[in-house]
Amino acid sequence: MTTSVAVVTGASSGIGRALAKQLDAEGYSLVLCDVNEPGLRETQALLERGSQRVTLDVSNRAAVQAMAADVIATHGRIDLVINNAGVTVDATIAEVSLEDFEWLFGINFWGVVYGTKAFLPKMLEQRSGTIVNISSVFGMIGFPRQGTYNASKFAVRGFTEALWCELEGTGVTAVSVHPGGIKTNIARDARSHTSAAVKQKLAADFHRVARTTPEEAAEVILRGVYDKKRRVMIGADAQLIQLMARLLPEGYPSILAAVDKRAR
Repeated sequence: MTTSVAVVTGASSGIGRALAKQLDAEGYSLVLCDVNEPGLRETQALLERGSQRVTLDVSNRAAVQAMAADVIATHGRIDLVINNAGVTVDATIAEVSLEDFEWLFGINFWGVVYGTKAFLPKMLEQRSGTIVNISSVFGMIGFPRQGTYNASKFAVRGFTEALWCELEGTGVTAVSVHPGGIKTNIARDARSHTSAAVKQKLAADFHRVARTTPEEAAEVILRGVYDKKRRVMIGADAQLIQLMARLLPEGYPSILAAVDKRAR
């Protein structure tokens, strides 16, 4: 029996690590990718089966292509690609530097594009495989001081939804994932244009209100993959935000601006 092969980016912590652990338990042959080598080693140490570790900057197109070529040459197939690596910047659009904007887009959007493009030809040749792209609830609504992140996650959503149409009848599927608040380090590790004290408070507030663990998120994502869903919402907050965007498309910005002002 052929072992299924999965690639997970952003595997050094958070949702990526939780996905790696669950896929390992399900018997996948795993390729774990992240720019954070120590974190990757920690993830790998938690797995019971053997896995391949690749120190990878997903914003580097040549590096992603080389990784994909090596995976295909080694295993002869690819069954699941999860483009999970992501970062954020806490700044208004007026404040954020173009350098920070480009840094974020390189990881959050181009990393998804490069990962998809690198593996899609093999999947189409096989007539099987799934590409999972991690967007966000911030790919459903705009949020103050998250314009760069919003832009990247809306882009991931649009890119993936176009894939839905293009992949009809090919045997290959694409999934757009929209997590709400997940207990990860993304807020703590954000590039910020606020003071260190405000950043620390916001990270603590985020961790307090985030209701979903990475393990719960990973379970929902993989259930969505196996159930052939195209869009996966994670958490009650994600469902609420999706509803708010649908019912209050003109009104929600004032609500979110007030929430953000109170938090700061």
